[in-house]
Amino acid sequence: MTKNAARTLYLLIAVIVVLLDRWTKYVVARRIGLYQHIQVIPGFFRLTHTENTGAAFSLFADSIAPWKTGMLIAFSVIALVVVSVLLWKNNHAHVLTGVALSLIMGGAIGNLWDRVTSGRVVDFLLFYVKRYQWPVFNLADSAIVVGAALLVLEIVFARPRPADGA
Repeated sequence: MTKNAARTLYLLIAVIVVLLDRWTKYVVARRIGLYQHIQVIPGFFRLTHTENTGAAFSLFADSIAPWKTGMLIAFSVIALVVVSVLLWKNNHAHVLTGVALSLIMGGAIGNLWDRVTSGRVVDFLLFYVKRYQWPVFNLADSAIVVGAALLVLEIVFARPRPADGA
């Protein structure tokens, strides 16, 4: 795959993540009242409409600091710049790295969009077992986590490349 074809693929993946994230958040916000839920798999999974003013997993959500939203937006923009540079420089031989970075980029844009337009992120996926539950999240969060996991897997299982001239 050429560098331009790879870049096009990575951009397409990021755009698909953003579009799916926007669409699912829109549907949830329109069809499920705030703090209401729809049981999907009893005892394991439900759709729950919440809004998160903090970072991932509601980190800083309870903070009343006036700089909180600005700081979260700035951090997201910096992360997007770093991911964009890494994607642009990515050697086309590292397809998994490109896909992982594309997922992270799409997820970051999806959540940044919410934060810039309303100061909060719509979350709706809730997994739980009895009284133990994972924090409510969305598709953008999922894309970021899957992308990060792919990067970790690639680092852990990467085969060493032979040195040039060896």
